Amino acid sequence: MAEIIRSGAFLQQCWSVHPLCLTVKRIEPERIVVLTCSSCRMVHRVTTGAITTHISTGNPSLPARVIAQPDGLVALQSCLSTHAPALSVREMDVFQDAVWVRCAECRSQFDLTVSQFETHQK
Repeated sequence: MAEIIRSGAFLQQCWSVHPLCLTVKRIEPERIVVLTCSSCRMVHRVTTGAITTHISTGNPSLPARVIAQPDGLVALQSCLSTHAPALSVREMDVFQDAVWVRCAECRSQFDLTVSQFETHQK
């Protein structure tokens, strides 16, 4: 049986060692975003509270526009369904319980407030 670790430390280590191998795989019910790593072959699951969406204006001199949505989960699901390979974890902080995901295609950024981290070892 696979071991489940309920700590953000493994995701933090995975992201810091090989950030380009970490991708958004899917979104499961109960607001769980599943991240997979092609290097260490671990599956990281983050249960999200709030998701804030920032959309780039396309002009570097203007700041990103913040979408004042009560929930950016729908926007993240839409982005994942249209251009999944372009989504990547850009930054994370286990002390702030946060993960920042960016889409290279539409230049949207999704700020995930995490209520629980899990790492599944195969």
